[in-house]
Amino acid sequence: MASVNLGSWVQSYSIFNQASRSKSFLFPRSFPFNPLMNLSSSTSKAHGFTSVPSVSAVFTEGDTVKEEEQHPQNLTFDFKSYMIQKATTINQALDSAVPIRDPVKIYEAMRYSLLAGGKRVRPMLCLAACELVGGQESKALPAACAVEMIHTMSLIHDDLPCMDNDDLRRGKPTNHKVYGEDIAVLAGDALLAYAFEHIAVSTVGVSHGRIVRAVGELAKSIGAEGLVAGQVVDICSEGLTDVGLDRLEFIHVHKTAALLEAAVVLGAILGGGCDEDVKKLRKFARNIGLLFQVVDDILDVTKSSKELGKTAGKDLVADKVTYPKLIGIEKSREFAEKLRSDSLELLQGFNPEKAAPLVALANYIAYRRN
Repeated sequence: MASVNLGSWVQSYSIFNQASRSKSFLFPRSFPFNPLMNLSSSTSKAHGFTSVPSVSAVFTEGDTVKEEEQHPQNLTFDFKSYMIQKATTINQALDSAVPIRDPVKIYEAMRYSLLAGGKRVRPMLCLAACELVGGQESKALPAACAVEMIHTMSLIHDDLPCMDNDDLRRGKPTNHKVYGEDIAVLAGDALLAYAFEHIAVSTVGVSHGRIVRAVGELAKSIGAEGLVAGQVVDICSEGLTDVGLDRLEFIHVHKTAALLEAAVVLGAILGGGCDEDVKKLRKFARNIGLLFQVVDDILDVTKSSKELGKTAGKDLVADKVTYPKLIGIEKSREFAEKLRSDSLELLQGFNPEKAAPLVALANYIAYRRN
């Protein structure tokens, strides 16, 4: 892995200067881990996972995955097969969870966005975390589906004219373009409510205490301390000229990373993980959650709408604050690489074979092209 010198970056940007941090946007207690701190001058050290191939995985329109093994001497994990198998399981579970019933229109709208494709990264992370701590996939599958339902809700609402006003999502017209704004709002609301019902009713083989803990974790991740907080600050930051990295970090950690974190933590809780395992996986998830958004920011200004399956350049048009806007594309890529390497380091101590899916998913998030 190439060495990344961040020395000049640290000197150039005030987020690394504690004296200049805005007190209004420090992390609340629910987000105590700050992946932007403690940046080292190099990310070239080994992370103890040489037995697992480092994978650059990209879903194409044909749902295939490209793999680039950096450790060809130990091909112990078939990431392509893993992604296809897990995506199939998740898609079948989602299809079964939300069948067509009366009133037909709302269920059609829910299914339109829920089953529109997508990479299913969040539910895969949930299942991988469950299996990492020794749990069976079935214990976390309802939670994995619930996370995807909530993610879909956030996309439906995010695309509305009152929010990002987008016409394209996953290569298809957005929900409100097909069903109207009123039904789109209600479809998102229905998916949000049903997500919690699905965890509570459909989770089997797990203690009531762990199910309640998982429900609380998920609720917190999307409320006023999580996704909603990030959305609000994002909206209030549009058009401002004095937005710094501290506020941008707050937006992304809450708006994007919080739900990714919840996906991993839910899997660890429902899989029977101990508190120490949950703590380590929470930090891992927060790193890759922020990584996901940094990569999203980069792709938004480097790829076409056809390549992304959604409108490219919309952050620029909306005058939104992004990492490329504040620090440039190259520094954004360096930061993404730092987050990726730090996330892999947090998986040390776990069984390498069981950790292989999370290692590969972290690489997938880092190197995806859409």
